Amino acid sequence: MEQNQTKDNVIRETSIDRPKKYKVIFHNDDFTTMEFVVEVLKTVFYKSESEADVIMMKVHHNGQAEVGTYSYDVAMTKVELTQSMARAEGFPLKVSCVMA
Repeated sequence: MEQNQTKDNVIRETSIDRPKKYKVIFHNDDFTTMEFVVEVLKTVFYKSESEADVIMMKVHHNGQAEVGTYSYDVAMTKVELTQSMARAEGFPLKVSCVMA
């Protein structure tokens, strides 16, 4: 908690809520290549090669996988960038964002 002192020497406590977090989730499809998914995970989400491989296999075997948890603005920026890259390559990769 943060304390602010006013002119009258009255101390007021103010609380600042932490921003809500959002999970970015990749969904499997029959057309997006595994190589493309790994490349996006490395370039957009800054995952290592091994982390990207593990996430990609979870998407492939489970139908979806959580990629990361971010503030809303960061999550949506990553979702939009990923979808833009996928469309540019002709892939129907579905990416969603849900509250953590």
